[in-house]
Amino acid sequence: MPTTIPLLFLEVVAKQPDLAAQFAKDANGDFQPKSYAALKADIAVAASGLRELGLQRGERVGLISDNRPEWLVADLAILGLGGADVPRGCDATEEEVRYILSWSGCRLAILENEKQLKKILASPASYPELKTIILFDPAGEEQGNAAKAAGFRLVTWAELKGLGLAHGRKGSGQAALEAEYEADAALGKGDEMATLIYTSGTTGEPKGVMLSHRNFLYQCDHILDVVRIRSGDIFLSVLPIWHVFERIAQYMIITAGAGVAYSKPIGSIMLADLQAMRPQWMASVPRIWESVQDGVYRNIKQQGGIKKVMFGIFVGVGEAYAWFRNHFLGRVPEFSPRSRVVEILASAIPLALLAPLQGLGHILVFKKIKQKLGGRMIACISGGGALPPSVDRFFDAIGVRILEGYGLTETAPVIGVRPQQKPTQGTVGPVLPGTQVRILDDEGKELKWGHKGHIFVKGPQVMAGYYRKPELTAKVLSADGWLDTGDLGVFTRRGELRIAGRAKDTIVLRGGENVEPRPIEERLCECEYIKQVMVVGQDMRYLGALIVPEEDAVMAWAKENNVPILDYESLLKQPEILELIGDEIYERVSSKKGFKSFEHIFKFALLAKPFEVGKELSAKQELKRHVIVELYDKTIAGLFQS
Repeated sequence: MPTTIPLLFLEVVAKQPDLAAQFAKDANGDFQPKSYAALKADIAVAASGLRELGLQRGERVGLISDNRPEWLVADLAILGLGGADVPRGCDATEEEVRYILSWSGCRLAILENEKQLKKILASPASYPELKTIILFDPAGEEQGNAAKAAGFRLVTWAELKGLGLAHGRKGSGQAALEAEYEADAALGKGDEMATLIYTSGTTGEPKGVMLSHRNFLYQCDHILDVVRIRSGDIFLSVLPIWHVFERIAQYMIITAGAGVAYSKPIGSIMLADLQAMRPQWMASVPRIWESVQDGVYRNIKQQGGIKKVMFGIFVGVGEAYAWFRNHFLGRVPEFSPRSRVVEILASAIPLALLAPLQGLGHILVFKKIKQKLGGRMIACISGGGALPPSVDRFFDAIGVRILEGYGLTETAPVIGVRPQQKPTQGTVGPVLPGTQVRILDDEGKELKWGHKGHIFVKGPQVMAGYYRKPELTAKVLSADGWLDTGDLGVFTRRGELRIAGRAKDTIVLRGGENVEPRPIEERLCECEYIKQVMVVGQDMRYLGALIVPEEDAVMAWAKENNVPILDYESLLKQPEILELIGDEIYERVSSKKGFKSFEHIFKFALLAKPFEVGKELSAKQELKRHVIVELYDKTIAGLFQS
């Protein structure tokens, strides 16, 4: 395995220069391929332009942009020159951009467009070290003049390439540029910082996670043993490219010699792109898989009649078939000793009886759903949060394989992932080879399999620390390299890891009971009328919940049941709607469903406006609990008034 990401890329280009590396839409919205050789040429030109602008080895370069082909070009150009990028998406606030670029000491920044430039021009004095700004999309004359007046050198992406090409003409053209890039890349070391990713986090000030080439390449060397992406495969990219999950996906694609097609996590766009590109792979967060499932159910509900009945029957058959199949093949988590012989014998006959119905369901129902995903999907990778069991079961029932992984920004990110050949539902698979994971109790004692505790990890993917924050680094990373993930987990008998909640999310009730809110939230989100949930109740006598309903589903229910509708916000106050949601909560979170009495939701509030990324949600669409508590303090207080 090469020692740096650019060297890995160059090695792959040498092997398959003509295969497609990227697919991006042209002006007509049609995907156009770009070969590995053409991508290398673009990178060499961009690197030459950056060299002309004075980029030095070890410098940090801001990269504020959403998914686009130029992002990977900029990334590999910066890394090839020995720099480290400091990425963020266009949803970053003015305050976040200011903190990230100034704290990182960026002398040069690449921005997507004029809108991002305006965030910097709002307080140019806050960027004392920033001198040069490169724009993928040109700014208007007014903003260009404002940038110059503020003392910034403004360069368009086209001008950057022009600088690079001009330098190439001084030598022997494109060949000289590529030779220079190769020479610069050869100077790189595995322990050099490749990127500085700031965690948006759910609590507190952003922390810059220092990740090296070695952190990423270790994963590329092992993940492809369990997730078998092959040369020529197509990977649909929908997650924010700056985030560490999509980042490792990009590098895995390069390692495999596959191609990436850029899309968006918007239902209509993503589904159209799935049809157009027919990818074999896609990585996403659980919320997108939930949206796909919800869309299927909405479509079936609209059709109604016999189709709705048949769909319900075949999904039920599919889930039963998958349950017996998983037991027959040993794909279920084992937290206590079981007899494999008994398990096989007990599942063989039901499996055989259900097989014909499962086959019929595939022909009549499931095949059509899989065609919506392009018809060639080998597997989907889910990360960035826990996959709800109901979503996991649904896709397993219809024959779409989802490989759930686990990791953190601080681990670049992968710690473990379900193996493609033998995925065990309800787990994130075994940890990667060479990675150590310990499950510790509250006193720091290591626990055996089957016992839940705090997850600590040590391995080649673990970060060097938080940039310029040694005191925060020391809180989570020990001197001998053990990282406190802040998560709770339990090992199965076979060494697979199940995530059991977030230790830092733990709610402590007034009676001393500890409650993990995520399992409750995940169970409630299985309801078709509930979109988002945050459980609250710290230091209170009981639990409450902030609930964002599924607007379309609630409106449809109200029409069907003749509930008066003045407007949506007023509708949520109607007693019929409150009763509907209350009944759904009781049905899902109750003693008969395995929840303890203190885990029940006693009061709830319905919110008309969904939680938004950049406000109540992080970029990974995780709840920013401290922000939500502040924003809805009066609403929360109302839940606990006697």
